[in-house]
Amino acid sequence: MALERQGEVIAGVIFDPTRDEMFSAERGSGAFLNGKPIRVSKTKTLDAALVSTGFPSRRRHLNVNVHFYYQLAMLTHGVRRAGAAAIDFAYVACGRVEAFWEIGLNPWDMAAGVLIVEEAGGRTSDMYGNKLSLTGRHVMADNGLVHDELVGLFQRILNNEVQYPMVEITGDF
Repeated sequence: MALERQGEVIAGVIFDPTRDEMFSAERGSGAFLNGKPIRVSKTKTLDAALVSTGFPSRRRHLNVNVHFYYQLAMLTHGVRRAGAAAIDFAYVACGRVEAFWEIGLNPWDMAAGVLIVEEAGGRTSDMYGNKLSLTGRHVMADNGLVHDELVGLFQRILNNEVQYPMVEITGDF
């Protein structure tokens, strides 16, 4: 849940009932987990980073994000898929993961999370590294330290300059 005033998100709350965790932020006041201050991680490189994303469970083979998922799975410490963008944003904010990206979210999926990440010291943008629009087609949020490396990787993937082509399975495996 987020509160917007004159085009600016000024407060946000994300609640994870499975862990009884409340993430919150007010613009200019920091980010909190159950009332205690949180900060993004200090991991500096993607190869040491744990990242997260989301994509539909049904027909995921048709979703372009699967291609990004595969490349990041090969180039990072690992990729997680929690199933809720808000939780992914919250986990970036508290340092559980270094980065999150997704394609095709709605403003209500992002507004609170973007503010919480930024107030925790992180960075948000679109996948090209441009200023984020809550009505845009894609989003990334990170600890700020892996931001430029992640934008560069996304650009290479978009240019079909993949580092890890899909393996071909032949015969018995």
